[in-house]
This record gives sequence, structure tokens and C-alpha cells, in this order.
Amino acid sequence: MSSEDLRKGLERRTRLLGEAYVANAMHNAPEFNRDIQEYVTEAVWGKVWSGGELPIRERTLITVALVSAMGRSNEMKVHIRNALRNGIKPEELKALFFHVTGYCGAPAGLECHRAYHEVVAAMAAEGPQASS
Repeated sequence: MSSEDLRKGLERRTRLLGEAYVANAMHNAPEFNRDIQEYVTEAVWGKVWSGGELPIRERTLITVALVSAMGRSNEMKVHIRNALRNGIKPEELKALFFHVTGYCGAPAGLECHRAYHEVVAAMAAEGPQASS
């Protein structure tokens, strides 16, 4: 991969997840984790998230569905927050969670709802800066 992919990845990741999140993930990560953070930023954010074939809105919903289906609670919270910060409505997420429930079972759907409530509570506690 190229440094151009890393640059695009940093730009896209920061735009969607916020400067504080990316700074923490990239610069405050333990030394052991820095290589994987750079790889994820370059490969996932620089390639997958930066392609022009799908709009960001659809990529966001797909990502929430995928991490939800896999039961990846930490990533689920990151991407639920991203969805809310970037215009996905709560009722759209609720519909997505029911879809996950139908295809992946009740435990997966219930975990989506738990993660959603944790994210909303955290964003409310953070105040207006949580949305920027």
C-alpha cells in the first residue's frame, strides 16, 4: 500500500470518527498496537472506505450491520457513534438492528440495542462536542 492510501485513510477516518478518536487510536496507542492501527487506517479507511462505488451513508450502515452480525461490541459502538454523528437516524439503526436479529438471532439483536444505549448515554454525557 502507499502513503497516499494512508493519507486518504487518515483523512476519511478523522472526518467520520472525529479527531479525538483517531488521535487516540493512532498516537496514544501502545507501541505494540501502532502497526495494526496504521494498517487498518491504510487498508480499511484508505481503500475500503475511500472507494467511490458506494456512498458513505451505505458504507456506514453496512459496517454497523457487519460488526453487529459478528458480535464485535467495541467496533459496534464505534460505528454506531459514527452513524449517529453522520446523519443516520435512530429509527434507521433500530430497523437495522431488527434485520440483524432476524438473520443473526436474538442475542445479536439485543447486543445491538445495548451498544446503542451505551453510545447514546456516552454522547449525552459528552455534550455537543460528541456530535462534531
